[in-house]
Amino acid sequence: MAEQPGWLGTATLVFFRRGRGTVHQGGATAPLKLQRGYDHGDGRWQLPLLHTAGGLVGGDQLAVDVRAGAGSQALITTVAAQKIYGSVGRSRQVPEGRWSRQSLHMHLAEAADLEWMPQETILFDAGLFEQHCLVELARDAVWLGVEVVRLGCTAAGQRLNRGEWRSRLEVWRGEHPLLIDPQRLSAEGRDCPHGMDTEPVYGTLVWAGVQLPDGALLERCRSDRRGLAGTMVCDAIAEAGHAGLICRYRGPSTVAARFWFARVWARLRAFRQLPPPALPRVWPFQENPLLGAS
Repeated sequence: MAEQPGWLGTATLVFFRRGRGTVHQGGATAPLKLQRGYDHGDGRWQLPLLHTAGGLVGGDQLAVDVRAGAGSQALITTVAAQKIYGSVGRSRQVPEGRWSRQSLHMHLAEAADLEWMPQETILFDAGLFEQHCLVELARDAVWLGVEVVRLGCTAAGQRLNRGEWRSRLEVWRGEHPLLIDPQRLSAEGRDCPHGMDTEPVYGTLVWAGVQLPDGALLERCRSDRRGLAGTMVCDAIAEAGHAGLICRYRGPSTVAARFWFARVWARLRAFRQLPPPALPRVWPFQENPLLGAS
């Protein structure tokens, strides 16, 4: 019997200014579904994206295309964590496993402000997942992106003994790359001191398109780590005359990673004199992560 092809889900989103706020148009194909968007009153449109199948298996593919119109302000999140199920050794026809893949393309027009803040990705043992995220910024556009991945279902005592996670982020302004960030996590680097050092959770926050005036903002973002478990670093990125910052998390807790990133998120909003962030309704936080920010 021939191996069955994977599921291909797509979503196309366009954000644009309407009056003093932002609205969206778009559509999706199964298993992706667009939830109802809403405005918290700060002019930023929040849109949750739902994966109705509950997770990806080998061969599944997702493609998300986002166009943020001039001056628009939007936040895209996901309704639940993205689960990547085991593939290696599960099929007699393809014992080496099949990759699940996600492609993200985000184009921001002049002065657009887009925040991509999905919930975490859980890579179960023997899962294979590859993501490519391409961000294109026009003049004065600003992008914030967050990614948190857990290697294995540690609550059930599972580690990532087989399988692999790959991610490649590219942020461009015109023909100039602001950041090219390829990453790879597998069992090989799980116990390496220069890799995960036995920790199961890895995260990245990237904020691109704004010139940092000095190191004071970085120090304040670093101070937001207090009280959280894990190793957290934050530094500036600067290419082609533009700048931003990048934060990394390595540790035991997806909650700690997301708490720190939420505090940095609030810090960056305040730096730009924007309204403070409103937590998306679909986030499962039982405590307010912003309470630790000063």
